[in-house]
Amino acid sequence: MEKNLGEIQENLKYTQEKLLNLQQQMNEKDSVVFLKEEAGRKQRVRDEAKPMSVVDEALPIEKLHCPVSFNTTFKEISDCIKQVSVTLDVETAGPVLEVSADRKRVRCTGTKMSLPDTGKRFTHSPCLLGLEGFTSGRHSWAVEVAGSRRWSLGVAAESVERTGEVTLTPETGVWSIGRWDDKFVALTSPPSPLHARSIPGRVGVYFSYVSGRVSFSDADTKSHLHTLTGNKFTGKLYPFFGTWDGKHWLRMCSSSKTQ
Repeated sequence: MEKNLGEIQENLKYTQEKLLNLQQQMNEKDSVVFLKEEAGRKQRVRDEAKPMSVVDEALPIEKLHCPVSFNTTFKEISDCIKQVSVTLDVETAGPVLEVSADRKRVRCTGTKMSLPDTGKRFTHSPCLLGLEGFTSGRHSWAVEVAGSRRWSLGVAAESVERTGEVTLTPETGVWSIGRWDDKFVALTSPPSPLHARSIPGRVGVYFSYVSGRVSFSDADTKSHLHTLTGNKFTGKLYPFFGTWDGKHWLRMCSSSKTQ
């Protein structure tokens, strides 16, 4: 029994080292690039995997950053990036925004409504946040923007200024990209043009809290659009959305459609 347990602990240590190495690579690389590279190594990882047997169900594995089995696959490792099905927080919505009953769509009506002061609302800008916020981990979601010619999306700090016109830059607590008619830009200071083959119909958003990275991709072609790096996140971060287009909705994609 002691010999068998020793072999299991040795194999567990081997698996932990592999996982920590993979997680470090994911922190250092853009998620899309990392996943493409790692997919090519999937078969080799399987070949190198050591056979393991479990004789003590109480064997501690709580030090791992995500749940794993002894036959951990690449798919299970990539699942540590939580795919979020975003629900919009109507209490943060600016007074000219209309949010659908299911809280999955938003558009700009252009008509200012009289709304209760929630203390969370963007008072003058057509912006709003997702309902769920994050203080750790890696998260991704996708937004359908097809047809809309004026929008922004990304992540925002809970502390972002919500009174008056909001300035959309990392310095003010908003990490985002956007479209304004024929301009497609990263909303930095000053804005940086994005050179995509075509403006995407669905945009994927990915962020890693620990590494301070926010990445954007074309959710249909999986091509990389832009990455904001070197950020030091503190406090809670939320999915962020802004829309100035009264004719088209921004639609939150279900988690099954984010890949």
